[in-house]
Amino acid sequence: MSYDKVLQARSIIVGTKQTVKALKLGTIDEIVVASDADPRITAKVVSTANELNVPIVYVDSMKKLGKACGIEVGAAAVAISI
Repeated sequence: MSYDKVLQARSIIVGTKQTVKALKLGTIDEIVVASDADPRITAKVVSTANELNVPIVYVDSMKKLGKACGIEVGAAAVAISI
């Protein structure tokens, strides 16, 4: 499951703005996006990942994704380096 990937990742970056920055730097192996996040918020992350051919994995819950990242709030997008 993708939540496990987040837990086991060498490095994670939480949040849409930081994820887009990391994508542009080319240091990301995979993106995890919460399906219940507002598409207007995740659109830039998804389009940037598609442009750069970075795999995107969708999970069902922002809350669970945030918890997997060790934060108390939901996370719309997370970048991981394996």
